[in-house]
Amino acid sequence: MSDAEVTYDDVVAARELLADVALRTPLLHSHVLSDAIGGPVHLKCENLQRSGSFKVRGAYVRIAGLTEEERGRGVVAASAGNHAQGVALGSGLVGARSTVYMPEGAPLPKVAATRSYGAEVVFAGHTVDVALAQAKEHAERTGAVFIHPFDHPDVIAGQGTIGLEILEQLPEVGTIVMSLGGGGLTAGVALAVKSLRPGVRIVGVQAERAAAYPASLAAGHPVMVQPTSTMADGIAVGRPGELPFELIHYLVDSVVTVTESDISRALVLCLERAKQVVEPAGVAGVAAILAQPQVFEPPVVAVLSGGNIDPLLLAKVLRHGLAAAGRYLTLRVPLPDRPGALAVLLTKLAGLGANVLDIVHERLGVHLGEVEVQLQLETKGPAHSDEVLASLRKEGYRLIFG
Repeated sequence: MSDAEVTYDDVVAARELLADVALRTPLLHSHVLSDAIGGPVHLKCENLQRSGSFKVRGAYVRIAGLTEEERGRGVVAASAGNHAQGVALGSGLVGARSTVYMPEGAPLPKVAATRSYGAEVVFAGHTVDVALAQAKEHAERTGAVFIHPFDHPDVIAGQGTIGLEILEQLPEVGTIVMSLGGGGLTAGVALAVKSLRPGVRIVGVQAERAAAYPASLAAGHPVMVQPTSTMADGIAVGRPGELPFELIHYLVDSVVTVTESDISRALVLCLERAKQVVEPAGVAGVAAILAQPQVFEPPVVAVLSGGNIDPLLLAKVLRHGLAAAGRYLTLRVPLPDRPGALAVLLTKLAGLGANVLDIVHERLGVHLGEVEVQLQLETKGPAHSDEVLASLRKEGYRLIFG
């Protein structure tokens, strides 16, 4: 393939190359999302792909296209985790050495998995962009072939094979929505789908705290933004790729952003209702559907792009998601400093059906004759939360939030 372009024929060729490497991941119907938009919604489960994400598709196509001499020099890449695993797996399949630069603080399971596939892991900086710069320096210094996570025709073609599968699994699809970081996935799927079905709407979704594409599309060229902390680390890319940007500029119908609360709510929904473990970056498409269900024309396919999540992060995100869904309350309640006051409050909460997850009894820093109780409560949803708060206020309790 040319370094300057990627075509539909390249996607078809990539699919043949991936026949014995990448899984044809399932398309699952989601009743709860279908009810939300008033039409069929399906989930394309790339979280069940080899190495836990779609990244192995593009990485393998890129590495398999190297000459024997290039493979002998080894490959180098940079990634927060999923591209790292794809490169490590792909290079192992063709017998090439791999070195992967990862940001400090990359999820430990992703680091461990990358090493288990045979790659050498080097930590560099705190963002993917810093890791990318150091990986390129490594390539120049050692002669290793740099495997870009999104800005290469082979990578885009490999990711585009997801679009071919979606069209075969759901020929009547009206909208495809997916996570958008550097752009390789969205560009590849858009190229594959629009080549066959130009009427299908393609929507890319970025984390609000790391959204380079809206500014870039407004400027007409890739621009650099400074991503802030987001749980969706896999799509926290500061600058779009040149080649993906061109394809997205011409082929993608819209790019939207989602909040951290949107992402955590979507992750909880996928786990609870679809029984799918998905990482925050991989669930952005579902987050967009939940945030603005009226803008998606069914039938809709949301790509679950990855499922590699640290269990500790999963626990934190689930709690965040429960709070965003109105099923988790954190508040402080001043009480008179006398025996039985706390027991009365807890009895009232039990009668209201609120489950106490955690409680702290604080005596310092409050008014004389008072204590303050910090409560973490599990409720049955927004209506139940409102009922609990209203009942407590009616009983004369003063509620403090934040």
